[in-house]
Amino acid sequence: MFHPLQLFIGLRYTRAKRRNHFISFISLVSMLGIAVGVAALIAVMSVMNGFQGDMQERILGMVAHASIESVDGGIPDWRDTVGKVEASPHVVGAAPYLDAQALLRGRRTSAAVVHGLVPEQEPKVSNIGDKLLKGSLADLKPGSFNVILGNELAMQLGVRVGDKVTVMVPEFSVTPVGAVPRSKNCEVVGVFAVGFAEYDTGVALMNMDDAITLLRADGAGGVRIKFDDMNGAWKKASGLRDRLEQQYFRITTWEQSHQNFFSAVKMEKTVMFIILSLIVGVAAFNLVSTLIMLVTDKQADIAILRTLGISPNKVMGIFTVQGVIVGSFGILLGLVGGVLLAWNIPTVAKWLEHTFHFEILPADIYYINEVPSDLHWSDVGWVAAIAWVFCLLATLYPAWRAARTQPAAALRYE
Repeated sequence: MFHPLQLFIGLRYTRAKRRNHFISFISLVSMLGIAVGVAALIAVMSVMNGFQGDMQERILGMVAHASIESVDGGIPDWRDTVGKVEASPHVVGAAPYLDAQALLRGRRTSAAVVHGLVPEQEPKVSNIGDKLLKGSLADLKPGSFNVILGNELAMQLGVRVGDKVTVMVPEFSVTPVGAVPRSKNCEVVGVFAVGFAEYDTGVALMNMDDAITLLRADGAGGVRIKFDDMNGAWKKASGLRDRLEQQYFRITTWEQSHQNFFSAVKMEKTVMFIILSLIVGVAAFNLVSTLIMLVTDKQADIAILRTLGISPNKVMGIFTVQGVIVGSFGILLGLVGGVLLAWNIPTVAKWLEHTFHFEILPADIYYINEVPSDLHWSDVGWVAAIAWVFCLLATLYPAWRAARTQPAAALRYE
């Protein structure tokens, strides 16, 4: 962008000892301000990525990438349907399910969703088996009418493993004493903790055959699907319709079922990026004061260069080079510091908690009780590019002022 002359003089001014030490101090402050802003932006974006990834992992641990649900009632031949889905492109796992609202009664009463599943198939689409605190999915045997509860739901009901709970569904049976809700006494054989309130407080797992019997359903309610890549789940799930004999299916993807949550997280991340980018911009524009003071200090030098035939554009190039060099050093220092901080945020957070005896994320309040960090190199590249553009813009006005210097007026009192 610049000719060798502008680059040479700009580098010479950067290395030279200044008569005015205050200019050197302001340059150092500007450089450190840029470095701190860049490092903070990288660290905060890494923490936001960590929280987003952690929450996404917790949610997708229970929610499949997509699900197809019959709108004509149940799916009687759900085993055949699961086989067809698993044979489809991009599908790595499929499992049937049957959900129904129910009222559970132990020592206390609470509403929940009864989730009918096949223990052998469920691990293909979720990691619920890894979230069990007690018990095993294998304990949900057909005909046993056993249930596995979320840990918060179990506490609300006041039950533990081995206790009985009464599951009542919104279906009525006619008896000699009138219509009564259909219910079944079930044994609690396990407890799980996903770390997400929607599931820990409101889901009870039951064997598929038992759920069909209790609800008197025609079959499974739908099929949950896991793809090789969760992106583009809607397009992939829509392509399964041609393989199924029953044409009327409702498709739901993980993006739709939790759209509000992920949209809020994305918006928060975007707003945080903009705010911190503006802070980096403010730090970068400290270069304006540094360069204006330098231009004032170098009035005689500029006048001599002009009398030697240096054009105003080349004078602008000299001070633009110097400002960009100072800013680049600050950006480089911030990138190194930000990357190192992002890699060590969990360790730093634990050290702060141990040293000052407090919890950043108390476990009794937050489901995520550790500060996560996930460094994306694309974020590092964007931060560096934005900071460099701010530094370049900050040099334009001082460089323009230098180019307007009149040699006769600058050398009048020399």
